Amino acid sequence: MTYLLLAMAAVAFAYQAIALAAALRHLRRRDNPSGHAPPVSVLKPVHGLDPHFYDCIRSHAAQDYPEFEVLFGVSDPADPAIPEIQRLAEAFPDRRIRLSFVSTRAPNAKVGVLADLAAAARYPLLVINDSDIRVPPDYLRCVAAPLADPRIGVVTCLYRARAEGWPGRLEAVGIATDFAPGVLVAPLVGVSEFGLGATLACRASDLERAGGFAAIADFLADDYQFSRHIRELGLKVFLSRLVVETWLGDRTWAEAWRHQLRWARTIRVSRGGGYAGLFVTHATLWSLALWAAGLGWPAAALFTMRMASALIAAAALRDPDTLRDFFLIPLRDLWGTALWIGGLFGSEVEWRGLRLRLDRHGRIVSVRPT
Repeated sequence: MTYLLLAMAAVAFAYQAIALAAALRHLRRRDNPSGHAPPVSVLKPVHGLDPHFYDCIRSHAAQDYPEFEVLFGVSDPADPAIPEIQRLAEAFPDRRIRLSFVSTRAPNAKVGVLADLAAAARYPLLVINDSDIRVPPDYLRCVAAPLADPRIGVVTCLYRARAEGWPGRLEAVGIATDFAPGVLVAPLVGVSEFGLGATLACRASDLERAGGFAAIADFLADDYQFSRHIRELGLKVFLSRLVVETWLGDRTWAEAWRHQLRWARTIRVSRGGGYAGLFVTHATLWSLALWAAGLGWPAAALFTMRMASALIAAAALRDPDTLRDFFLIPLRDLWGTALWIGGLFGSEVEWRGLRLRLDRHGRIVSVRPT
């Protein structure tokens, strides 16, 4: 049993070492903008008021970019975000800012909105991101430039999270020290179809060749499926050095649990084999197991490597909040282990007031109110 425990801990140590190296590599990267700046249509599906919503959408209107439009799509004429979008249009009268009331219905309601927005877009390059994303002024320049390379089909970005309450702060620590390292390690182990809803930039022509939004309308993990379908055209996914920002709205521990459990189950049904293997990477859990078995030095070495990997990942995201909350990392790791166990079971998730049932491929097979 001791040898088995040491073997599992060794795998966890190796993973954390690779994650540390990947984070250092990302931290030291310097993208070289090509100057490629074709006209861009920014597509933003909206459902309700996210935290700091106006600041987030204003950051898109304030872009330092030659020519672009921002298209907002809502499915409910009474959506509380509409006045804020109208306020933005009034504040930036020289920008092309449009609000559309969409009619396309899909199991994944967000994809239905995107389908209508893509049909209304006037420009050859599409940039898609979630409504709670805040971006720097050079955002469009950074995500458009890599598409000058015809071998690249999708540009995506990591994100850091900010929160005001303790449940959100714990989740933000997990994004910086668990989720982001996993994204950085993925290409090193042959996983190349990842895409993040924080940013998906592509050519409209490539999206059409990949089947458009209709091809992914049944899937909950629309960002993953979006990138996978374009990858199947023989194109690459490019992870930008740019990091965007989101605000987390989880106000209670129950909300945080349901939110992250949806992520866990979505990952499981999207990449079942990969999900099962995540357990061995839970370094804090294995450190505790080593300590409980009386193996103090291996426990200390593994825990030290885990903390180093986590802190370098937070530095790579330029995330001062996580560096401030470093003491939460072990607690978040154990919370993540509980989430992993919860994600092993069940086929239902809660999302924006709906309960969705998924099949084993991640397709939404039924939708009902919570």
